[in-house]
Amino acid sequence: MTWQNKIEFKKRVREWAKKLEMDIHSLAVRPMKNKWASCSTNRYLNFNKEVLDLDEDIGDYVIVHELLHFNIPNHGKLWQSLMTAYLGDYKKIEKRLKNIGNVS
Repeated sequence: MTWQNKIEFKKRVREWAKKLEMDIHSLAVRPMKNKWASCSTNRYLNFNKEVLDLDEDIGDYVIVHELLHFNIPNHGKLWQSLMTAYLGDYKKIEKRLKNIGNVS
């Protein structure tokens, strides 16, 4: 199942932010050429509009991935352990995302 629109997706991002106890200063869904999402130290989140077409579990992966980068700038052991804590076997989801290919 995918999201119906940006509003529904943004609601999901805010739900995850609350669960992870993260503040978001800006949230946008827009065209992006090379990434599924990006974040900044100012707590700005940008998601590629194509994320709306992803299965919800893959979208959750992208959301949690970016939110964790607010506090953890790398993909080290702490980041990996938190991904596992929130998403379980996130590497299976990550593999599915990679199999989708490059974003347009």
